[in-house]
Amino acid sequence: MNTFFKDLKVIELANVLAGPAVGMFFAELGASVIKIENKSTNGDVTRSWKLPTENPTADSSAYFAAVNWNKKSLFLDLKLEGDKKIILDLIKEADVVITNYKKGDDIKLGMDYQRLQLINPQLIYAHISGFGEESTRTAFDLVLQAETGFMFMNGTAESGPIKMPVALIDILAAHQLKEGILIAIINKIKTGKGSKVSVSLYDSAITSLANQATNWLMEKQDPQPIGSLHPNIAPYGELFLTADDKLIVLAIGNDKQFKQLCLVLKKESLLENEKFRTNSSRVKNRSELFEFLKALIRELNCNVLMNQFYKQDVPAGIIKSVKQVFEEENAKKLTLKETDLNGTLTERVKTIAFNVS
Repeated sequence: MNTFFKDLKVIELANVLAGPAVGMFFAELGASVIKIENKSTNGDVTRSWKLPTENPTADSSAYFAAVNWNKKSLFLDLKLEGDKKIILDLIKEADVVITNYKKGDDIKLGMDYQRLQLINPQLIYAHISGFGEESTRTAFDLVLQAETGFMFMNGTAESGPIKMPVALIDILAAHQLKEGILIAIINKIKTGKGSKVSVSLYDSAITSLANQATNWLMEKQDPQPIGSLHPNIAPYGELFLTADDKLIVLAIGNDKQFKQLCLVLKKESLLENEKFRTNSSRVKNRSELFEFLKALIRELNCNVLMNQFYKQDVPAGIIKSVKQVFEEENAKKLTLKETDLNGTLTERVKTIAFNVS
């Protein structure tokens, strides 16, 4: 599968996370990806986004490594005519160019779609913006989480708004741009013509609000911060402590699963209680139900309980740290290793989770 795009040439003029994640996607599928980094600013800014434990003199960071696997980096300055010529010569032979310029910067640097299309009519020009191509606002993922409802919903009434622990809006925008590029590639195969594909972090975030959006659009219910709970389903998202002090979470999606839960817990009497018989009644009375389940689960060992859940098809999970996750073989299979120019081994997760056979 990693040779699907072995003949594809990608020029990455983007930096930080969203654009480079798109470039890495194609690198994983065999494309030749050349990352252009501004030598006047010491390259992609994420090279300097280091943990306190990282070597302060190293050329890059773990953050940079996350989305820059198997790329060739060229340190050039578009403001220098010689460097600019090198980049334009590369673009003449490229299939895809990835950019994330703010409004006007692409024209100022001579890297706008109209200009590049003249030297390469078959070029697919892929652009990520923050709040749309007409906006001049500087956009960071945190700002988008704040302004698209995600931070408001995340957290609890007690905690207040909390950002998600990954730059999810960047990742969502990267997925949108990948899809757009793939459509443009299909169109190019059919017509021989290039095209411009653009997406904004804002639009990507809004279109990812899914059921939380329809809760408002259809029922005028403004989603509130309820932690891991689900506004439409119960028990779903409640956390429970087992007898051996392990945290688990339930994700009961229907009445059949609730019945199986009660059978595992040997508490069939809950099924006769009008307050818990249907999902809608469980949502209304979730706090009372939580107290019943909390006491029952606290008496049981985690592994024993989870084995019973698996056998009876009760959706539940153990709360795990990232360290615990990557101690599992299934997670280790989704990592990529690479030795950088300084001989340092770097490791990151894949951007690709699908398989094609």
